[in-house]
Amino acid sequence: MRTDVHTHTTFSDGSALSAMIEAAEAAGLDGLGLTDHCILTEDAFGRHETYDLDSTYERRRERIDTARSTTDLTLYDAAEVSYVPEDADRIREFLATADFEYSIGSVHFAGGYDYTSDAQYVDSTAEVRRDAVERYYDTVVDLVEADLFDVLGHLDLPERLETLRGVSRPSDYDRVAAALADSRTVPELNAGRVNDALGRPHPDPSMLSRFADHGVGFVLGTDSHRPEEVTTRVPTLRDRITRSAIDCLEIDALLA
Repeated sequence: MRTDVHTHTTFSDGSALSAMIEAAEAAGLDGLGLTDHCILTEDAFGRHETYDLDSTYERRRERIDTARSTTDLTLYDAAEVSYVPEDADRIREFLATADFEYSIGSVHFAGGYDYTSDAQYVDSTAEVRRDAVERYYDTVVDLVEADLFDVLGHLDLPERLETLRGVSRPSDYDRVAAALADSRTVPELNAGRVNDALGRPHPDPSMLSRFADHGVGFVLGTDSHRPEEVTTRVPTLRDRITRSAIDCLEIDALLA
């Protein structure tokens, strides 16, 4: 079986791309998806200027094309796009124009809630925290049903936050699994916090059987922003796949 993962790099630093490729080779991978973040929305969290792949993807593509001659890895020119329902048409137009080999859609913020930091929830009531998490899964289901993306990224992101960990319910996972069962979108098994406080991949391994029951398979994602994260996270992903009933899909299966 091929082992393909997707990870993050930065087009503006050629050495970063080379280091990611070397790390993927050392980890024994067959393919590497280069999925820089892209935020099209001018949001209250001010991140569009930082994650501006919409204006830099052509230059990054040139670097990827050059790098292909230096490795036996299959390199995929891809992107992780933050999903905002109100901007669905804009996202669809951008993806059609950019023509990435595949795309990941992820929810990072929704309805005034930010799921990348604990700060907003430190003094929140249990009701507010549950509302934030429920809004998250509402948006994830909307993302899947929008049929914009090949991959659904870190489908239970609130679990990364200490303040929201454990607020997700089995019914939340059931809703996402049911939506995925009727969609071309495939979720990722994400290793973004396996060596931090969370200590496990996304989604919650205890919920994986719910996806298997719906016939939903997964692709692998290290969510690495540094080369050393590739080499430390890949073994965890392989171990989880070995010990789980879920199907592991190759990136090429998404492109067929």
